[in-house]
Amino acid sequence: MGIDTVNVRIEPWSEDDFELLCAVNAPELMDHLGGPETEEQLIMRHQRYVELSADRTGRGRMFRIVLADGDDAGRSAGSVGFWEQTWDGEQIYETGWAVLPAFQGRGIATAGTLAVIERARAERRHRTLHAFPSVDNVPSNAVCRKAGFTLLGEREVEYPPGNVLRSHDWRLDLTSSRLTE
Repeated sequence: MGIDTVNVRIEPWSEDDFELLCAVNAPELMDHLGGPETEEQLIMRHQRYVELSADRTGRGRMFRIVLADGDDAGRSAGSVGFWEQTWDGEQIYETGWAVLPAFQGRGIATAGTLAVIERARAERRHRTLHAFPSVDNVPSNAVCRKAGFTLLGEREVEYPPGNVLRSHDWRLDLTSSRLTE
């Protein structure tokens, strides 16, 4: 059974994407992640995203989600990415996303996540991709379910450092064939 999603493309994060990062730092988007970051934190995050996206060793990538058709074609709707993480003693990829409020509720986060799954799978570096949305973040948990992740249960995750979140641990096996084909 397939998943109907909007037509998006993901483009590597670049120096030009700082304004998008500031936009996804809105209080309503950061509520489940401990609140908005300071300008200094955003500058550092942006630099990490640019460096990660320039890296070709398979450590991960960050992308902007771009609408591919319709009246909003070409507009950036949010961000999505994957990066290496050690989880329970295992090297994994972690993923995360943010979609601007004007574009929420259209399947954009799911479409972007499906695209990033394929990018992570193509690296052939780690067996699993995890996502850790807050247990209270209903839309992000729905993205995980729709994208084929398996819910492993609740865990405490520290993000940002010093802020403990009650999160769901969702896992996707990158070595299996795509569930949405």
